[in-house]
Amino acid sequence: MAKTKQIPVEREYIINLRREIMKVPRYKRTPKALKAIKEFIAKHMRVAERDIKKVKIDKWLNQELWFRGIKNPPTKIKIKAKKQGDNIYVSLSEIPEKLKFQIAREEKSKKEAEKIKKEKKELEETEKKEKELIEKEKQDKEEKKDEEKDKKEEIEKEEAVKEAEEKIFESQAKQMKHAQFQKEKKVQPRRMALQK
Repeated sequence: MAKTKQIPVEREYIINLRREIMKVPRYKRTPKALKAIKEFIAKHMRVAERDIKKVKIDKWLNQELWFRGIKNPPTKIKIKAKKQGDNIYVSLSEIPEKLKFQIAREEKSKKEAEKIKKEKKELEETEKKEKELIEKEKQDKEEKKDEEKDKKEEIEKEEAVKEAEEKIFESQAKQMKHAQFQKEKKVQPRRMALQK
């Protein structure tokens, strides 16, 4: 059985772009340089079917190529290629000091942005919890008010029933007293006017 050679995960190359960029007009040189880098990496890193879509170029490498515009890209560039799964990521092998400073600043700003996002999320969560607690308290108060109203209504109904019973009892007592009074009352004859 023949063993296939395994390609190292990371490699460094110095690519001469002069021949490639001379093949196209001046106003197409930087895009051609980008394409030439992708083709070179696809060939030397043994990308399946030399698919240049699987070669991903780093932001800083792209910036370095476009630094002097579309007509005047660098003629030689040193790059580092890393293989991750099917894709190959290409970046500058030696980052200039200015870029290092800029990268560090961007990373710092990203970290700060992440911190701010975390703080915002925490604030939003605490606000949500506070709102939920306030809503629960309101609901509890409303339930208590409803219970108190129900109790008051029940008490008022009982009082109204008692008052109605007392009125009926009083009216019956009055009628009985009146009836007794009528019985006890003697019928006195009427005085007639004296006859002459």
